[in-house]
Amino acid sequence: MIRRAVLEDVPAIRAMADIAFRDAYRTILSQQQIEYMMEMMYSLPVLSGQIGSGEAVFLIEEGQGYASLRKESDTMFLLDKLYVLPEFRKTGLGRRLFDAVCDAARLMASDPAKLHLYVNRYNTAVTFYEHIGMRKAGQRDNPIGHGYYMNDYVMETDLGGR
Repeated sequence: MIRRAVLEDVPAIRAMADIAFRDAYRTILSQQQIEYMMEMMYSLPVLSGQIGSGEAVFLIEEGQGYASLRKESDTMFLLDKLYVLPEFRKTGLGRRLFDAVCDAARLMASDPAKLHLYVNRYNTAVTFYEHIGMRKAGQRDNPIGHGYYMNDYVMETDLGGR
């Protein structure tokens, strides 16, 4: 059952990221960049701050996967994270998490709204996002510090109305 995460879920999200995020990028990024990004995005204080402040809405399927959403404006939302543990991939969980994110965004949106995300250009998730109806809207090379870049496609979809 997918539900909204609370502060007590932070260690579980971190534990899932330790597996899913590392697995997603092990053949794409250096181990040093993965470690840097894990600390930047998944340290307990960072996750606690995002959930506690309401900066991001995290959705979790306990022990299987998680997603997060950020409201950028009344009509623009960012799918910030969507990761499924390797043993639960190709079960429909990624699609269910994505749909839950879209539903959460629609509840916060003014009509019409869009959802966008950044996905590494070499990540197999690009195919997943295209399969569920997202489209490439551009690309970016975003510096994240220590000489590292996120080399992403920008993908988007229309959310429609409530």
